[in-house]
Amino acid sequence: MEIHGSADTTRKFLTKMEDGSLVESVIIPAAVAENGEKSERVTLCVSSQVGCAFGCKFCASGLLGLKRHLTTGEIIGQILSAETIAEKRVNNIVFMGMGEPLSNFDNLADALEIITSHRGLEIGARHITISTSGFVPGLKKLAAYPRQIRLAVSLHGATDEVRDQIMPVNKKWPLSQLIPALEEWSRGRNQMPTLEYILIRDINDSPKDASHLVRIAKRLHAKVNLIPYNTVEGLPWKRPSEERCRSFRDAVHKARIPVTMRYEKGHDINAACGQLRLRKEQEKKRKYAPLTERDFS
Repeated sequence: MEIHGSADTTRKFLTKMEDGSLVESVIIPAAVAENGEKSERVTLCVSSQVGCAFGCKFCASGLLGLKRHLTTGEIIGQILSAETIAEKRVNNIVFMGMGEPLSNFDNLADALEIITSHRGLEIGARHITISTSGFVPGLKKLAAYPRQIRLAVSLHGATDEVRDQIMPVNKKWPLSQLIPALEEWSRGRNQMPTLEYILIRDINDSPKDASHLVRIAKRLHAKVNLIPYNTVEGLPWKRPSEERCRSFRDAVHKARIPVTMRYEKGHDINAACGQLRLRKEQEKKRKYAPLTERDFS
C-alpha cells in the first residue's frame, strides 16, 4: 500500500489487489464543524471499479480504460484500510472514486448492506452518497433500492451539446432519458439529489450554461455543487478564473438554487480520482518499456 499525505490533511492511498490491480481511495477529514469546532467527521472516497469504461474526457480514471469490477470484499476493504490509516472511524462514505458505481450494482448493493448493517460497519444510509455519471439502467435499479442512500449526479454539462463533448455516456443516455430517471429516483424520497458540476474554462462556465443548469436544478428540486476543474496532466482542460467561478456560482444562487463551491482537497497530492493510479501505471510502462537505439546512444 502506498499512502500520500496532503497539506490540507487529505490522504490518498493506493492499494494493490491480489491480481496486481491498483485501486485508489481518499480520506477527507472535515476541517471544522458547523459550530466552528473541529469536526470528527471522516469521509472516505471509495472506488467501485479498477479504472472506468465511461471515458469522461476530463477525468484520469478512464484514461486506461476499465479493467474489472471490484468485489464486495474489495470495496469493504478500502473502508477498513482507511480506518487503520486515519486511526479513526470512517463515518461518511462517498462512492466518487474510480469507476461508475451503478454499473457494478450487485457488488455495490452487497457492500451497502454490510456498511449499513448493525452487524457490519453500522454507517447510516444518509451518510452514504453514490455518484453516477448518468448510467440510466443503474439509476433505475437504485430507484428500487429501499435504503435512503444519497445521490450525486456528475452532470458537468446542462445541455446535450456540452455533455456529448465531455461525457460519452450522454450519447447513449442523453438528458431526455437521464432527467426522467432522476425524477423516478426522487419519487417517494425526502431527499434532494446533488448535481455535481465541474467548471471547465470555455466549455461549461458561461452565463448561458448557468441558466441551463438552473432550469434542470429547479425541475429536479436539486442542489448544486460547483467544483473548479482540478488539472490532470496530459489533458487539455483548464480551470476558469476565480472571478468567473464566483460569477457562475452567484448566477445559480440568485435563482434560489442551493449551491456550494467546493475546491478539490488534496490538489497537492493529485487527489482527483484516478490521478495517482495513472501516474503509477505510466511509471511501470516506462520502467518495462523495450530498449531502443536511443537508450544506447
